[in-house]
Formats: sequence, C-alpha cells, structure tokens
Amino acid sequence: MIRKRKPSAAPVLQASAEHLPFEDQSFDAAMAILTIHHWPDKAAGLREMRRVTRGPLVLLTFDPSHRPWLTDYLPELVSLDEGQMPKMSQYQEWFGSVTIEPVLVPRDCTDGFLYAYWCRPEAYLDARIRSGSSSFWSLPGLEAGCSRLAKDLESGEWDRKFGYLRGETEYDAGYRLVVANPAPTA
Repeated sequence: MIRKRKPSAAPVLQASAEHLPFEDQSFDAAMAILTIHHWPDKAAGLREMRRVTRGPLVLLTFDPSHRPWLTDYLPELVSLDEGQMPKMSQYQEWFGSVTIEPVLVPRDCTDGFLYAYWCRPEAYLDARIRSGSSSFWSLPGLEAGCSRLAKDLESGEWDRKFGYLRGETEYDAGYRLVVANPAPTA
C-alpha cells in the first residue's frame, strides 16, 4: 500500500517488473538496484526494462559466483544466491553487449544491504541490522551461523582469518554494475 502523499508529490505507480505500465521507449534510461533476485521472471522483467527505455539500462546486482567471508558462517547464502541471482553471463545473453564492473563497498557503508558490514562482523549479530537484508529473512541455518560467528569473534578466530579486512578501505563483496546500452539502430 502506498502511503498517503501530498497532492504536490510526484505521481507513484505500482507495478511488477514483468508488466511495466509505460509506452515503448518512454524513458532515457532505467535502473534497478539489488532487486532482480525478487523478480519471478527475470528475463521478462529485463525485456520490459528494455522495451520502455531508449537508452542504457543500469543494474546493481550481485555475482552469485562470488564468496564473501560471510558465506563461511552462512553457507546457505551460496545456495540462496545461486538460486536467485542471474549469472553474469546471462546479462550478455539477454542484452548482447554489456559492461560489468565491480562495485566496491566502502568500510563505513551503513546502507544495510547484505555485505555492507564486511569489516564490522559484529554487526551481523544484531537482529535489527540483519532485518534490513532480505537474504536473512528466511535463511535456514541463520542462528547456527550467527552462533559460530559470535564464538569466532569472542575467541579471536575471525580476526585471525579475516582481521586484515578491518584495515581495508573498501571490499569487493561481489556487487556488480551491469550496463546494457541500447542496440544500434539501422
């Protein structure tokens, strides 16, 4: 439900990625941020984005082949990502020419997405912080993984394995910027 809005606010339309309520080529560009894994039909959603956009499509997504340190404690994340996230090669299959660039996460990131706290592992023990990431909402093994993380933090094992990260300024957690430019017209 869309909350009550001021009459002067920009209009809001509610729709699904697979059925966008816009005319062909209505927009100069389109962007999707950490959302494609929620789409029931990814290919259809991306076709719709292309249909309504005359310019580039920009997607911030995650490379499911990447294994950030948190997967050592929550290996269920690997299965979740592999089941929900498109492989990077699929974007080229869907769009033709694409550019794919890593998006490094800064050490002081507070956005709340899954790997935002890569150098502050204690944050993953806070249920409030975990509630900001859909990956945690129904993850089997969450409590056991958090217990292992808490034990390793208390014993110093996490710092022996991954403590070097506390000194880094940014981290490649597997996030990728995918840019698909429009097909050249004849």
